[in-house]
Amino acid sequence: MSVLPLVFTSGWASGINSYAVVLLLGLMGVTGASDEVPLSLQRTDVLVVAALLFLCEAVADKIPYVDTAWDAVHTVVRPVAGGVVAALLAGHDGSLPQAAAAAVGSSSALASHLVKAGTRMAVNTSPEPFSNIVVSLAEDLGVSALVIFALFHPVAAAVIAGTLLALGLTTVVFLFSRIRRFWRRRRERRASGGGRGTPAAV
Repeated sequence: MSVLPLVFTSGWASGINSYAVVLLLGLMGVTGASDEVPLSLQRTDVLVVAALLFLCEAVADKIPYVDTAWDAVHTVVRPVAGGVVAALLAGHDGSLPQAAAAAVGSSSALASHLVKAGTRMAVNTSPEPFSNIVVSLAEDLGVSALVIFALFHPVAAAVIAGTLLALGLTTVVFLFSRIRRFWRRRRERRASGGGRGTPAAV
């Protein structure tokens, strides 16, 4: 499938920020910058909704702990979005290649989403909020740059996305201890909040 590299990259990007992917692809199609974008992603209503949700994510994604809650909600949304975008890029309604593209897009989106969510849990163990802002901005810029790059150089973009995914998975493994600390702190906060002044049992 010649579209497979683009499908993989869009899936990876959807796992990080699916609304940015839809918005960027749609704008690239509307402006005529690329003819690879399906018409359904260029619709005005789709672009407006994607833009509004992107703004919501841009805010929520930079607030400690709110970003993790947002990620939890999007555990289903991002893989589904990745699969839908991949299927639209592949075309040929109901065909086996389209189904395969949807599977690749959804799987890569789920993998990158897990990396993103795991990394944010580790970042949230830091007492200052600036790490979240820096990481979020880096994600937004990285997704934007790679999605646009993929429309013109799909194979090279897929190699970069695959490398970033592998590095991300490795990083999450190394950060596992910090992620466990995050969940322990969260449990302690819930216990102290629900205890009405009574210290939580050790």
